[in-house]
This record gives sequence, C-alpha cells and structure tokens, in this order.
Amino acid sequence: MPGAHLCLSQVPAYKEVSRKIREIFHRHTDVIEPLSLDEAYLDVTEDKKGIGSAIEIAKQIKQAIKDELHLTASAGVSVNKFVAKIASDLNKPDGLAFIGPSHIEEFMEKLAVEKFYGVGKVTADKMKNMGLHTGADLKKLGEEELIKHFGKAGKFYYKIVRGVDERPVQPDRETKSVAAEDTFAYDLALTSEMNDELDKIASLVSDRLQRYNLKGRTVTVKIKYFDFKQITRSRSLPGPVSDRDTIASVAKELLAATEPEGKKTRLFGISLSNFNEAAIGPKQERSAQLNLFD
Repeated sequence: MPGAHLCLSQVPAYKEVSRKIREIFHRHTDVIEPLSLDEAYLDVTEDKKGIGSAIEIAKQIKQAIKDELHLTASAGVSVNKFVAKIASDLNKPDGLAFIGPSHIEEFMEKLAVEKFYGVGKVTADKMKNMGLHTGADLKKLGEEELIKHFGKAGKFYYKIVRGVDERPVQPDRETKSVAAEDTFAYDLALTSEMNDELDKIASLVSDRLQRYNLKGRTVTVKIKYFDFKQITRSRSLPGPVSDRDTIASVAKELLAATEPEGKKTRLFGISLSNFNEAAIGPKQERSAQLNLFD
C-alpha cells in the first residue's frame, strides 16, 4: 500500500478526547502529522494491523471514533497529502472520499482554483482575472510562467495540478493555527445574529488557545454563503492575543467590512495564527490533534 495517505478531521472535543483519538490513530500508524489543531494527516503506508487497504483503515478509524467517542469524522484517502486534504473536505461532516491515482489528474483539472488548498481569495481573484478558473486552465501554463506570476508558489501549482505532491507526512510538525467553526441550522441574514455566532466561536477559540498556552497575532474569519461560495478575511494585530473579547471584536470588524446584512450565511469560522516564540508556552503539545469544529 505504498504512498497511502489519509486526512481526517472531527467535531468538537477536549484534551482527553483528543488523546483518545490519537490512540485510535496510533493503532494503525505512528506517522501522524497535525495539519492544524483540527485535522491530521496519516501516512498508512506503515499498516500496523496489516489491513492492506487505506480505505478500510479510514473506515475503521471513523467507526472507532463513532463507537468509542460518539463523534463523527471526515476522511480523505489518496496517494499524497494535497489530494487527501481536498478529498477530506468533499463530504463533511461524516464523509469518506477516495481519489485514486488514475483519477487524480482528471479530478484536479475540474477543480475550481479557489478550492485548491492554500489558494486564498487574493490569489484566486488574480487567477480568475488571468482567465484561470480551473485546474485545467492552470495546466495550460508552463512552470516558468506560473513562477513569473505567482512566485515560488507557481512551482507548487505546476506540480499539484498534475497530482504531484512529494511532501512527506511530518509527525513533529508544529501547530500553525487554532480554529473553530460552526455550520448553522438555517442560513443567517441578520448582522445581529451573525455577531452572536461570532461571539460563541470566539469563545471556543479563546478556550483552546488558553488551554495550550498559545497566543497569536493574526485573526482570520471564514464565511460560507448559502450557495457555498466561501471567502476569508484576515487582520494581523500589533501583539499576540488569546482573549475572547479581542478575537470577537476583530472578527466582527472583518465581517462588517463584507457588508453582511441580508447575505444568507451558512457557516462561520475563526482562526488565530502567526504564533511566535514569546507567545508559545511550555505546555503546548506540538503534536496534539484536537477536535475544534462544531
């Protein structure tokens, strides 16, 4: 089962539940890399149980999380990290998607550029202004031309649109962000309702930051509308923070700049990133994989 990768994410849990989830992961492999505090990559090339199928391993992990912890998890299975990550986002919150080697290039060609992991709104807008709307459009450009327009990232885009991602799963990767999000039971259209939800999500983020003795400088808000269009807005602060009030205040200001009143909104997410050494305390568990999403 060479090069088999999983990307899994779950719904909310606390430190003890996170430890139990890691125990479930470790039944199958010891090569586990937190993507952030809400997701992890698993390289199951090292198949400790000898199951022989990455899809079956993903099913067993999902079932164990459900049976033992009463939580749901989404999993993406493919031959590398990038494609596994995209697959894990396809059928949330309780999905399992497999993108096999023979289908990767076709899948990437059809993928909208804004769905490429790591392509933010500014880059996506630049691509669209250049007439690049899908992976197939990106594929028409040579590596040098992509580098000319997008810098070093152009080299990555050239490879990834062809399904090539040689990055290994790194078990000791340091946590880069703390995030929480919520999908609403009905679409929100009133700014007052949206601000209430941002307060709740900011509280979750603040609690988790303080539990791990973390502070960060960059607040990012993710907004998904009723038509599944998604945008993000970020602001970097002069100094590191972890308190609920500051996070909520910045999130609301970022939301206000989008003129949200009347725009049917399905999901909000808030993340804090841009940690530095002064903001990272000794209690941080760098390889911990927490469930942060409601």
